Amino acid sequence: MKADSTEPRAVPVLVPMPADRPFSYAVPDGMQVRPGSIVRIPLGPREVAGIVWDGACDAIDPDKLRLISEVFDCPPIDADMRRFVDWVSSYTLSPPGIVARMLLRAPEAFDPEPFVEGLQYTGNRPERMTAARTRILELASEGMAWSRSGLAHAAGVSLTVVDGLKAQGAFETAWIPPRPVVAPPDPSYAPTLLTGDQQAAADGLRAAVAADAFGVTLIDGVTGSGKTEVYFEAVAAAVEKGRQALILLPEIALTQAFLDRFQDRFGAKPAEWHSDLPPRMREKVWRQVAEGRVRVVAGARSALFLPFPELGLIVVDEEHDPAYKQEDRVFYHARDMAVVRGRIGRFPVVLASATPSVESRVNADQGRYRRLDLPGRFADAALPDLAAIDLRRAPPQRGTFLSPNLVSAVRETLERGEQSLLFLNRRGYAPLTLCRSCGHRFQCRNCSTWLVEHRFRGQLVCHHCGHHERKPDSCPECGTVDHLVACGPGVERIADEVVTTFPDARTIVLSSDIIGGVRRLRLELEAIAKGDADIVIGTQLVAKGHNFPNMTLVGVVDADLGLANGDPRAAERTFQLLSQVTGRAGRTGKRSRGLLQTYQPDHPVMRALVSGDAEAFYAREIAERERAGLPPFGRLAGVIVSALTRADAESHARELRRAAPAIGDIRVLGPAEAPLALLGGRHRFRLLVHGERRSDIQTFIRRMVTEAPRPRGTVRVQVDIDPQSFL
Repeated sequence: MKADSTEPRAVPVLVPMPADRPFSYAVPDGMQVRPGSIVRIPLGPREVAGIVWDGACDAIDPDKLRLISEVFDCPPIDADMRRFVDWVSSYTLSPPGIVARMLLRAPEAFDPEPFVEGLQYTGNRPERMTAARTRILELASEGMAWSRSGLAHAAGVSLTVVDGLKAQGAFETAWIPPRPVVAPPDPSYAPTLLTGDQQAAADGLRAAVAADAFGVTLIDGVTGSGKTEVYFEAVAAAVEKGRQALILLPEIALTQAFLDRFQDRFGAKPAEWHSDLPPRMREKVWRQVAEGRVRVVAGARSALFLPFPELGLIVVDEEHDPAYKQEDRVFYHARDMAVVRGRIGRFPVVLASATPSVESRVNADQGRYRRLDLPGRFADAALPDLAAIDLRRAPPQRGTFLSPNLVSAVRETLERGEQSLLFLNRRGYAPLTLCRSCGHRFQCRNCSTWLVEHRFRGQLVCHHCGHHERKPDSCPECGTVDHLVACGPGVERIADEVVTTFPDARTIVLSSDIIGGVRRLRLELEAIAKGDADIVIGTQLVAKGHNFPNMTLVGVVDADLGLANGDPRAAERTFQLLSQVTGRAGRTGKRSRGLLQTYQPDHPVMRALVSGDAEAFYAREIAERERAGLPPFGRLAGVIVSALTRADAESHARELRRAAPAIGDIRVLGPAEAPLALLGGRHRFRLLVHGERRSDIQTFIRRMVTEAPRPRGTVRVQVDIDPQSFL
């Protein structure tokens, strides 16, 4: 589009701030923009990046509008992504600019990557030739431009030899395009030999990609059944068609093994996208995705907002994982938004899990998703034999937390030269520290939670707001010395018990608190896979699809832990987590077992796990959800009101409740104090909106928020459509 030569043309620009609509800006003479163009615009006293959006501008005299400062030399955001941003904004009740901010997270990538100065052979040969000079000129004679250091390294010479040749006219300066962050994947590099069930599933996925139409496929396969190898064939089909592919993983920063498996299949790694990626690499990946140079990305949930111009497939691995839910600024579930992204872009979406979410199972049962079943492990490896240890009959010795039955099983596993995993989904040393003299309990000053002792660090830590303090020698309440007691176990305390019981065993603790961060965790995971540890004590991150070939025993220290709250998904999540963690055992065919320490061996979750009857569990859980009208048979939304004082939070929550419209198929529960009534220094009240499956909850909440008085002072209102957490 050409700008009018006599009058500025106005366009809507979506800016990364919490405004409810785009702002209008004037286009200077000679500047060309179109929907999707990324531009620099003045906003108050500063300049920010924005996106030229769809639709008409406000009826404002263009002469009164501020001018766009610059159009970035960047591929525009395509229409499908713009529709996706609008959809996410409308569904989650988030300002569109805040959603767009997730798309604009790499501002340095809006300008082209600079070319690299290099050397190119001129054809001139110096009078005096040496062996080193000959090697260099033989490499350069093919006409390819080289970097100075790259040429020296390839020829096995020093940089001074290269510089000498350039000084004598053998080389001239050439500008080399920036290197790709990853090599292109080769779909035919190393196809995997699949079993009958795997091949049938892979053929189904390839057909879905070939159809070039939207559809959702659920790969429901037991742990170790080869789901990854199956969906790799869908990725190969997409790449063969000239399309880009996105693989979402719940913990991309910890899955080096996945990246290696991808490289084994395609001859190159996928580009990574996650929060631990260095800023410069994030900018390179963003730019090369936008240019279409990166064909496959493996990323965390935020990778959904990368500007793919040719996206043809999304895979959501471990689709049941709670890590796909974002609960900050824009509250969204990446699995559900991936399905929306596929529908908008008219391409297939693949969900994969050994323990699918109830929502996905119901969608498959009702025909909205296609289900591909992989009932057996690869190479006919047997699933672990599971048994419950009834702690009422076989309790741990006083002061310990491992039942004699579990201790004996670990000892037998050590004697066979095999690995054991002890799982406890609780970080730190102990969840509570109290004074035996006066009963004082250490509580976070900002949150209504106890401080967790981390003995390795010598600190008491809040796992919600991050507050930490040194563990004192005496009670701050009564001053008594040496009367502080750790109550309950965390993984560090289990590690102490293991070291005492098995002093000669090589023990590793795996937790997100590990000193050294992601890099250290990756090294520890590699060490375990190589057999450099005998006993592993870990939190839920050990359940994230890792393959430990020599692991034949998994012991769950507290199988009841996830059931001890009022979360309507407690049973489902406990079943999924324990199924996943026990599935780490016996993946290479060795006989294996899993032992669940529990005070509730007759609980339906424990019975389903021990019997291996997942279908019975799903049938019961689905029936209970349907009876209660809970998702996916009904709709839920959480509204959290927070403020610096309890009175302000409660007052506004009640005003919202009074403003709720009278609609028959939707009801509001509350307000009531949230289970975490104080979080980060803010008092919290919660309302729960419950509707039927087809209820328009978004319109209901919009009306409720609009008709209530505007939040005053420090009051904030957060809306969570389809909540996963009820804290």
